[in-house]
Amino acid sequence: MDLRELDRRASEATCRIVESVSDDQLRRPTPCVEWDLAVLLRHMTANNHGFADAAEGEPADPDVWVGLPLGEDWRAAYQESARRVAAAFADDAVLDRTVEVLDYGTMPGSGAIGMHFIDYLVHGWDVARAIGQDPALDEESCRTVLTMGQGWPDIPRVWGGPGAPWGHRFSVAEDAPVAHRMLGFLGRSPSWPDQDL
Repeated sequence: MDLRELDRRASEATCRIVESVSDDQLRRPTPCVEWDLAVLLRHMTANNHGFADAAEGEPADPDVWVGLPLGEDWRAAYQESARRVAAAFADDAVLDRTVEVLDYGTMPGSGAIGMHFIDYLVHGWDVARAIGQDPALDEESCRTVLTMGQGWPDIPRVWGGPGAPWGHRFSVAEDAPVAHRMLGFLGRSPSWPDQDL
């Protein structure tokens, strides 16, 4: 399992989705509760820079991870942030480096790559659904997320608690497509904005 390759594919797909967002769609709701599309894109742009800093051995700076509100040229800013993190992850040194991720402390570089991969695979879907697209998620990536997630602790800090990265798991049939099972596992209705399948 080459997490850097899976991350590269997820990031490139997400860049294409973000490029298709129009200015008049920025106030649309997203599957991320309480976040409209502008807030989600701010989060994604900032976190790209945060993960790039981490991969480069920089300490976690909250100002970097939170980022600035979207400016007029927000598409270019997002694409630049994606290029930066891709370059940082491409350096083999990151695999042997202990890195710092805001709110999660220190971890191996491979752990940060895994976090970024999952985040941007799912956030790419979030952005697409917010603008009415239904992107085809990469099945290998979805299976990998489900495998990785089996080791996550079942605690509020991870699932549904204040500031948790994932909402409460959404019930999806065991024989549903792997993408639907992955989305439900991470607290999303695969049919969002309709909450029922």
